[in-house]
Amino acid sequence: MTETAAPRPRPPAVFTQGSLVRHVLVMTSTGSIGLMAVFVVDLLSLIYVSWLGDPALTAGVGFASQVLFFIISVNIGLSIAVSAVVARAIGAQERSRAQRLASSGLTHSFLIAGATGLVMFALRRPALHLLGAEGAALEAADVYLTWTLPTNGLMAMGMVLSGVLRAVGDARRSMYVTLFGSIVTAVIDPFLILGLKMGVEGAAIAAVIARLVWISVGLWGSVRVHGIVGRPDRKSVMLDLPIVMKIALPAILTNLAAPIANGYGMRAMASFGEAAVAASAIIDRVAPVAFVVLFAMSGVVGPIVAQNHGAKLYPRVRDTLTACFIIAATYSLTVWLALVVGAEGIVWLFGAQGETARLVIYFCDYGALAWVFLGCLFSANAAFNNLDFAFLSTFFNWGRATLGTVPFVALGAHYLGSEGVILGVIAGGAVFGCAAMVTAYAVVGRIARAKA
Repeated sequence: MTETAAPRPRPPAVFTQGSLVRHVLVMTSTGSIGLMAVFVVDLLSLIYVSWLGDPALTAGVGFASQVLFFIISVNIGLSIAVSAVVARAIGAQERSRAQRLASSGLTHSFLIAGATGLVMFALRRPALHLLGAEGAALEAADVYLTWTLPTNGLMAMGMVLSGVLRAVGDARRSMYVTLFGSIVTAVIDPFLILGLKMGVEGAAIAAVIARLVWISVGLWGSVRVHGIVGRPDRKSVMLDLPIVMKIALPAILTNLAAPIANGYGMRAMASFGEAAVAASAIIDRVAPVAFVVLFAMSGVVGPIVAQNHGAKLYPRVRDTLTACFIIAATYSLTVWLALVVGAEGIVWLFGAQGETARLVIYFCDYGALAWVFLGCLFSANAAFNNLDFAFLSTFFNWGRATLGTVPFVALGAHYLGSEGVILGVIAGGAVFGCAAMVTAYAVVGRIARAKA
C-alpha cells in the first residue's frame, strides 16, 4: 500500500485572536528589520558612491531613485492587493482559495511589473530630463536605470512573496526575504563600487543580485514551508485577475502619488543647483532608514485588518487602527529628536559640505516633523485598501501629492528658497495625514453598522 503524504495543516487566522497591540508590534518589528536591511543597503550604496568624490554621481543616484520610486510604487500596489486577498481568504478559512489567489497574484505581478519596467526603460532619459537631470548626473542615473529597470518583474515577485508570507502571519520568514537579499548586497556592494571601481554601475548590479535572492527565499517560505502558493494555471490566472486588480489598481494609483510628489520636490530642488539635489538624495536615503517602522507598519497592518474584516470582527479592526496611530506618532516624535541630535554626524558620514550640508541639517531639525503625519496617512491608507475602500487611499495620497504638495512647495520655494521646499512637505503632510486618520475611523464605523 502506497503511503500518502499527510495534508498540510491549514494556517489559522492568527490575527483574529490575541492582543492587537502585540500583533502590530511583532509584525512591525520583524517587517522593520527586513525593510531596514533594504534601506541601510541603499544608504550604504549612496555613501560608497559619495566617497568617490564626485557630487554629480551622488545626484545621479538621487535622480535614478526617483524614477525607480515610480515603478516600485506599482510593485507595492500589486503586493498590497495579493496580500489582502490571500489574508482575507485565510480569515474566512478558505485555504484552497487563498492558495489559488496567491499563485495567480504572483503571476499577475510578474507580468505587469515586468512590462512596466520595460516601458520605463524605453522612457528613462525623457523621465530623467523631466526631473531636471543633466550632464554627468544624467549619465550616472542612466547607467543605474539601464541595469535595474529590466529586472523590475523579479523585484515585484520578491515583494509579493514577502506579502504572501505576511498574509499567513509568518512575520519571520517575510522578514527573511529582504533581509537575506540585503546581506548579500551589503557584502558585494563595496567590492563592486570601490574595489573594482565600477561606481554607479556596481551599485546597480548589486541591486539586481539582491532581487534574485528575494525570489529564492520567498519561494522557499511560501511554497516549501507553508504550501500557500500553488501551481498557476491559465484559467485561474484569468479568472482571478479582476479580483486582484480590484484592489491593485487603486492601490497602484495611490502609491504612484508619492513618486509624483517626490519628483516635483526633486525638480524644485534642482532649480537651486546640484548641491541641493545632492542634499535631496541624501535625505531620501536617510529618511527611510530613520522612519523604517512607519513603512513596515503600512505593510503589516493590511493583513491584520484583512483577517479581522474577513472574520467580521470590526471592533478589532478599529482597535488595530488606534494601536497603529499611537505607535506611529510616538515613534516619529522619538526619531525626530534623534535626528536633531545626530544631524552633524549624518553630514560627516556623507562628507557633505556647503549648501548640501546646510540642507541636510535643516531637514533633521525641521523636515523630519512631516513624518509624524505621514505615519498616520500610511496606516489609514493600508486600512482603506483592505476594507474595500481603496478609492479613499487613492484620494488621500493624490490629494497630498497635488493640493498638499504643489502649492505648499511652490510657495515655500518662492519665498524661502530650498528650505521652503522642505517646509512645504511638512504642511501638506499635516493636512492630509490628520484628515485620513479621522476618515479611517468613520469608515470602520460605517462598515460595522452595515454588517450589524
